[in-house]
Amino acid sequence: MSTPIYAIGDVHGQLGMLQAALARIEDDGGPDARIVFLGDYVDRGPKSREVLDLLIEGQRAGRNWVMVKGNHDRMMARFVERCEIADKHLPITLSWLHPRLGGSETLASYGVDVADTDRIFQVHERALAAVPYAHIEFVNGLPNFHQEGELLFVHAGIKPGVSLDQQIEDDLVWIRQEFLRDARPHPWLIVHGHTPVDRAEHCGNRVNLDAGAGYGRPLATAVFEGRACWLLTDAGRVKLEPNPR
Repeated sequence: MSTPIYAIGDVHGQLGMLQAALARIEDDGGPDARIVFLGDYVDRGPKSREVLDLLIEGQRAGRNWVMVKGNHDRMMARFVERCEIADKHLPITLSWLHPRLGGSETLASYGVDVADTDRIFQVHERALAAVPYAHIEFVNGLPNFHQEGELLFVHAGIKPGVSLDQQIEDDLVWIRQEFLRDARPHPWLIVHGHTPVDRAEHCGNRVNLDAGAGYGRPLATAVFEGRACWLLTDAGRVKLEPNPR
């Protein structure tokens, strides 16, 4: 039997949900369970700073955790480091500080308030003073994917038909329809987040674990043994069967 691997979907600053997910995993797999986090640790929810503190503490303690980078994590780091207000993949009407993206909630978790009358450079100066460099260093050091056995863990997905060593970060943290609409089998079962759905879903060649925690819905947690997949709930494991689109 394969050693179980656990995966946690997009956290988006939901510290309480993350702590509950970790407790469920420990109940199922013990304190040394292998866990892969799928990115988007910040934005929208109220406790982005505390989520990063928890992940960094776990990393420093040598927990059996792997954290991959999400697009929201990258946007946060780039704003703090270089005052980049909008990723090139966003619609022209959006920026990281727009209410839809949730950057203001992230800054609030560091004690930085943002007013409509503020200039971007003023917010950036306050963010630079408030966000610990260790948090930016942590985000910048995150891998873009993690491959283990028959599973490939990545935040957004992959560009279909491109070998893993030729994938670029922009696609791995941002891709949507080109990946989501491709029903062809991949060399691995791809486990991802990024595109919120009402509940976690298994689409045959991929599993989407972004169940909308950033919008207040439950944080999806799954356990894999080879390609077999179960959702981890308060009632225990619930088999997640493939339902190809």
